[in-house]
Amino acid sequence: MGGTDLHELLRSLRVWDEAVTELPPFDPDTAPGEPLALFARWFADAVTAGQTEPHTVSLATADADGLPDVRVVMLHGADADGWSFASHAGSRKGRHLAARPYAALVFYWPVLGRQVRLRGPVTLAPAGQAQADLHARSTGALAAALTGRQSAELGSPDELARASQAAWERAGREPDAPVPSWTLYRLRPDEVEFFQGDARRRHVRLTYRRTAPGADAWHTRLLWP
Repeated sequence: MGGTDLHELLRSLRVWDEAVTELPPFDPDTAPGEPLALFARWFADAVTAGQTEPHTVSLATADADGLPDVRVVMLHGADADGWSFASHAGSRKGRHLAARPYAALVFYWPVLGRQVRLRGPVTLAPAGQAQADLHARSTGALAAALTGRQSAELGSPDELARASQAAWERAGREPDAPVPSWTLYRLRPDEVEFFQGDARRRHVRLTYRRTAPGADAWHTRLLWP
């Protein structure tokens, strides 16, 4: 596909097609006093609306030189301790977070025209909780974790196939097999933004910020779209 074809294809696309998208009203005056309750409500709305994989979230980190990187991960939970995701400590994201323990997350649920953006410091859950989280997931998730070497250079597809097969066999034999490098991360946001799209582009952007670093109280403000 040439550049002209790509440009034409992009111009042909429409955002929030009425045939598949509902843009519900959002009155920020009715929002709860803290963001977790609103996130739980919006997440449930996305599931009910049929959003595909609503628990996928883009995770942005920075390396030791401050250069950004982003990838899609799965949300493992959200509570007073933070929004949780997991990876190997030696993966690229793991190395970034070891050097700079601060990150940003963004959820996008196009079926409702909604985004949720978070940023804040990242901490590590206790190792026992990380292992419990892993073993509560599927056999495939454990096999992938046992395969290991995430982000390391791969010599060939055959090398991966052999390691993966061995990992699947072990996961089947040992459903509680430990994976010491598996790490559960928690982002405890300093700021959370809720974005509700509007057909006339009068989007609602409600931002929560902690009243002080580490505080449990929040103040809110609206932003221009």
